[in-house]
Order: sequence, then structure tokens, then C-alpha cells
Amino acid sequence: MEKKPRAIKDKRYEEKHKAERKAKNATWGTSVPREKAEQINAFLERYGYTKVQLIEAGYKALLDDAGERNLSLGKDE
Repeated sequence: MEKKPRAIKDKRYEEKHKAERKAKNATWGTSVPREKAEQINAFLERYGYTKVQLIEAGYKALLDDAGERNLSLGKDE
């Protein structure tokens, strides 16, 4: 199967900017049980949140919780 010009162009762009993207962003290759993932995705879609917003809000909530319990990881920033 022959690649379309757009696919070729996209691949060249991705290869060219791969190092820049890796330096700027982190990707976690983690897994969540399918049922839980579907529940989370449905919630995000229903309320218009992104996965990044979920991670940021969860991180903030954990920092707040750790700070309230006076744990060393809380409020160190």
C-alpha cells in the first residue's frame, strides 16, 4: 500500500521534532484496568475535561492532602 503525501509529510515532521517533543513533554506508559479507564473517559467526555486537567487536578489534590497530613512531599514547591 502506497503512503499518501500527507502521511509522508507528517512522518518527516514527527521525525524532525521528536527530540524537541521529548525534551518538552513527558509520557507515562501506564495502564489502568479497562473498566476504570472507560469510567474515567466517560466522565471526562461528559464534563468536557482533558486527561491533562485530570492529572493536574489529581496532583494538586495529592499535594494538598500531603500538606494537610504534614508529609514531606506536600508543599515542597
